[in-house]
Amino acid sequence: MAASQGPAQRLFEAAKRLLGSLIAAGETRLRLAVLELEEERARLVTLLLLIGASLVMLLLGLAVLALLVAVIFWDSHRLAAMGISAGVLLGGSLLLALLARYQARRHTLLKSTLTQLATDRELAERRRDDTPSR
Repeated sequence: MAASQGPAQRLFEAAKRLLGSLIAAGETRLRLAVLELEEERARLVTLLLLIGASLVMLLLGLAVLALLVAVIFWDSHRLAAMGISAGVLLGGSLLLALLARYQARRHTLLKSTLTQLATDRELAERRRDDTPSR
């Protein structure tokens, strides 16, 4: 009876070590994901604050510039000056909107975590293929 418990005990110990390794690897990947989410949140908050301040300053600057152009050409071509100013401002806003759309489509969230999980999966498949079948 003691001989039959020996292999079963070894199998149980191996299963416990495998489970411990899986839990440790999962914990590492989870910590990496949490760290990436925290970094992304901090980056987004900073980005939003910078964008907000930049937009306020841009709007004030463009308003003053449009007023300056209108005052300079008030006597001769005030309508043309206002129309050209509006066209330039609208064209610039369209260009910035397209740039924002491109930036929004870039996928960077959890990029390192996904890469690490793909590497783990590849290593597990390679080990499974390398093990001799009995």
